[in-house]
Amino acid sequence: MIAILEVHVEDSSGNVILDEMKQTEANGFIDLWLPRDDIFNVTITQDGKEKSSEISTFEEDKTCITIMQLG
Repeated sequence: MIAILEVHVEDSSGNVILDEMKQTEANGFIDLWLPRDDIFNVTITQDGKEKSSEISTFEEDKTCITIMQLG
């Protein structure tokens, strides 16, 4: 199911990296490319539901995050 999500991302210094509406793919996922070697606070919002998570992008970190479910 395709949905429109509000996506807000801040780096470890509090700089806003992304603050925009993104459309999911048909499978419900979004592509989110973040700079390497930092820790980010990612917040996804839709229809009053919100999920926040800390995501890091160091060499050993996972590149596919599936834990941020709104439902």
